[in-house]
Amino acid sequence: MMPRGKSLQDVETLEMALIGYQTEKEKIEDKIREIQTQLKGKRLTTPAAGVTAGVVKKNPAKRILSPGARRRIAAAQKKRWAEHRKRAAQAAQE
Repeated sequence: MMPRGKSLQDVETLEMALIGYQTEKEKIEDKIREIQTQLKGKRLTTPAAGVTAGVVKKNPAKRILSPGARRRIAAAQKKRWAEHRKRAAQAAQE
């Protein structure tokens, strides 16, 4: 059953457009893969900024914090929550 207000010709046109766009998408993805293989292991320089940038990794290494850094972060977060609770209690009294 066809949706109301849609003619068979409209649906066929949309289906053909979808097929065309999917074909274009595949071509673009193939080009992207080709360029990525060419760039693999090479470093790029941006001429405008003169900055050297490495190739972006999909899964960067997990950042490891020292125990002291974790303690400092935890203490700072506890301090922020204590301040938040204090403000919330003051707002509830008013």
